[in-house]
Amino acid sequence: MLVFCGIPLFFLELSFGQFASLGCLGVWKISPMFKGVGYGMMVVSTYIGIYYNVVICLAFYYFFMSMTNLLPWTYCNNPWNTPDCSGVVGSGAQLNGSLVNTTTSLVAGVMEVVNRTKRTSPSEEYWKHYVLNISDDIGNFGEVRLPILGCLAVSWIVVFLCLIRGVKSSGKVVYFTATFPYVVLTILFVRGITLDGAINGIKYYLTPQWEKVLDAKVWGDAASQIFYSLGCAWGGLITMASYNKFHNNCFRDSIIISITNCATSVYAGFVIFSILGFMAHNLNVPVSEVADHGPGLAFVAYPEALTLLPISPLWSLLFFFMLILLGLGTQFCLLETLVTAIVDEIGTDWIIRNKTVVTFSVAIAGFLLGIPLTTHAGIYWLLLMDNYAASFSLVIISCIMCICIMYIYGYRNYFKDVEMMLGFPPPLFFKVCWRFISPVIISFILIFTVIQYKPITYNDYVYPGWSLAIGFAMALSSVICIPIYALYKISRSPGTTFRERLKHACQPHPKWGPALAEHRTGRYAPMGSADTVEARPIKEKEELREEHNEEEKAKETEKKDEISLTIQGSNGSTNTHNNPNPSA
Repeated sequence: MLVFCGIPLFFLELSFGQFASLGCLGVWKISPMFKGVGYGMMVVSTYIGIYYNVVICLAFYYFFMSMTNLLPWTYCNNPWNTPDCSGVVGSGAQLNGSLVNTTTSLVAGVMEVVNRTKRTSPSEEYWKHYVLNISDDIGNFGEVRLPILGCLAVSWIVVFLCLIRGVKSSGKVVYFTATFPYVVLTILFVRGITLDGAINGIKYYLTPQWEKVLDAKVWGDAASQIFYSLGCAWGGLITMASYNKFHNNCFRDSIIISITNCATSVYAGFVIFSILGFMAHNLNVPVSEVADHGPGLAFVAYPEALTLLPISPLWSLLFFFMLILLGLGTQFCLLETLVTAIVDEIGTDWIIRNKTVVTFSVAIAGFLLGIPLTTHAGIYWLLLMDNYAASFSLVIISCIMCICIMYIYGYRNYFKDVEMMLGFPPPLFFKVCWRFISPVIISFILIFTVIQYKPITYNDYVYPGWSLAIGFAMALSSVICIPIYALYKISRSPGTTFRERLKHACQPHPKWGPALAEHRTGRYAPMGSADTVEARPIKEKEELREEHNEEEKAKETEKKDEISLTIQGSNGSTNTHNNPNPSA
């Protein structure tokens, strides 16, 4: 999925945004009928932005709760624990000084866990009964969990402050948020592989289960992982690429980023599974029984494994700090995508000058829409949005974008555009993937995912039909933008017949092409002197206005110089043009 879909589509989006220097709505001047794809990207980014910050806020909550001598999910002697709770910490050798005061009854409970096939861990009960205080049904919202709400406010404030000056401020912050997690991963990796049983966890991680290759869900999950991990079809790649210099080598960037990104995921797998192997070794159970998926891995299995380490609060602080930084990097991109699209689309002088107000408004809206996810039923809704709002809709959006650029705009035109921008045409492999392989693979995955569809569940909870209907509505809400806008554009296009209107709606807008006049060469060379200021990204609009003002000043200066030219009179005296009685 990375080789045949991920990297080619990543390069396609980067080159697309960089060539036009526009956000995910403005770029569709390439074929105005398909602007609905841009709106679909905005809808997807909105959904992800709402629930993704809730995941970050949970990481913030665990980070704050780790600032203690004893992690609160270490033992089963808390008010929220049930009689089924069985801890994993029991041996005195594994306890640091503050943990020695455990009671003998709790230690006895640990011996019992070895013989159990299914146990309830302290971290699981802490997650369910204390952090989430989870309700029994998705419709039973209960009350808002104030500590989670507070952390949600903190995470939105952090995101807003980092984006207060747009890409200028977020670009500096990302140097830290993108690099520091590697330091934490390396610390945790070194700690993990030195533990007993770590090798069993790594073996489980690296041993393939070949029978799964025939399962369409595995391929669908692989596609979702690659699209989600690389950010394809969110609109963020197009938006961020629009701020690149026109001749930046985005081909090199796309190869390096894609491979580094997936290599980081593999590296993180070693970090996770070495510690899960250690935990399985302590419990004397298979690794598959301690491994979890979804939020359970980050907030249940791994935190529980950390309780087995000496100085466990330190490792917990490091782990959740890393999660926060990774999450914030994604959230910056999502918010910037929405803000840039809104500002580019409205495009008035006031909104360009007051971009910070737009950022603040989007942040407030995101916070308010995230409040239902902080209730007792919040985790059900979070997983519903994660599974439906941004899964196969990403794949459909990418597929349509590929078809539009390759077959409606024309692959020959696009290859020439890329060559004009980079100085060389796209390599043959990318040409073949864009035209044939990527759309075909995506289509097959979509078909088989529909055939082998299974409703979502959370542990033993089965989602009711009405909630699944809401999930499908969220999934379709981004995709439905495409046909709705296409019909609207056709109806507003000039022409007497449907065919004429359709042809006109598909043709590139006259302002399609490089944003700056100096780059509009060849077939994009201007026919007249009309400028196209509105077809620029915000930062370039400002540059263009400054250039225009400088040109005006230069012209005025030239005029003044002409007026004040000295003219040689017939009598040899010099008079200025300002003289009321010039000699000539």
